[in-house]
Amino acid sequence: MKLQVDKQESDFLDTTISHWEKDGTIDEQQAEVLRNSYQVKGFDWMRLAKYSFWIALICGGASFAFLIVNDVVVNWLKHLYYTPDIIISIASAAMAAFLFYWGRRRERLNPEKVFSNEAVIFTGVLFTACCIAYLGKTLDNGSGHYSLLFLLSVFVYGFLAWRMDSRLIWLFALVSLGSWFGTETGYQTRWSDYFLGMNYPLRFVLFGIVLVSAGFILRGRKWFVFFWEQTYVVGLLYLFLSLWLLSIFGNYGNVDKWWQIKQISLFYWGIISAVVAGGCMVYGLKTNDTIAREFGITFLIIFLYTKYFEYFWDHTSKTLFFAILAASFWLIGRKAEKIWNLKSKTAQSK
Repeated sequence: MKLQVDKQESDFLDTTISHWEKDGTIDEQQAEVLRNSYQVKGFDWMRLAKYSFWIALICGGASFAFLIVNDVVVNWLKHLYYTPDIIISIASAAMAAFLFYWGRRRERLNPEKVFSNEAVIFTGVLFTACCIAYLGKTLDNGSGHYSLLFLLSVFVYGFLAWRMDSRLIWLFALVSLGSWFGTETGYQTRWSDYFLGMNYPLRFVLFGIVLVSAGFILRGRKWFVFFWEQTYVVGLLYLFLSLWLLSIFGNYGNVDKWWQIKQISLFYWGIISAVVAGGCMVYGLKTNDTIAREFGITFLIIFLYTKYFEYFWDHTSKTLFFAILAASFWLIGRKAEKIWNLKSKTAQSK
């Protein structure tokens, strides 16, 4: 059976085989055998499966939302309202345990059904969240310290991810960790605008740095290898999204105060963000770190164009504004095309 590849992969293989044939690494007959060993796939069924399962989950949620509007269901929910919170928590825990067991069993028996298996695990994650939420309501003493629930979620999801080798659950552990950090710093300051002089974006810049640093420290641990890349990506995402917000709002914790200042006065936050993105890009290029390189390039462009819109939208003719925008993207595309062609020629000459 021939290997199914997309058009871009097919072009790469054709170029590589032709180079080997021209270089004498393989003869004409071997080259023909290799070319006949793959073919361009007509349709990406895996991607369709992935999106279909996610849309199914979204539609299922919408279906449930419309269901609870029904009068019969509303009356039933009124009775359910008086059900003790601990009962709902236990029932959700039992449902989550069943879904995790079923998902693991499906992974063993049908490992090829990647996305349907993940959909089952994802539903189990939602029931776990429901369990923790109602447990929190059961134990609530009126303090409003609900950040502890997010902290509990970190440990629960972290243990489940480690036990089940699930990157999906590990993602929820990382999201819960960020949620705990945000709500805990808010609780400690009685939900004021600043924590140790920092608004929320600046806090999460430090959080992203700590998460990325912790990932590098734990990188050599055997148990962490499976989750390293996802932790790295999420840490950089926390860092750069926070830097982007910081470049717009600065260290202002109140929107009313932010409206009163001129955006140009926050230019130094934009410079800091661009320097961090540029440094990440350079680091990625020097160490061949694809993730760092792509984050650096992507957010450097985002930072620059954000500032362009902020500074020139109100003071430039829209014709000129979009003409400059078009020219800049054309130059970026041209430069990227030159780099790509240079790399292709270098690879062929070796």
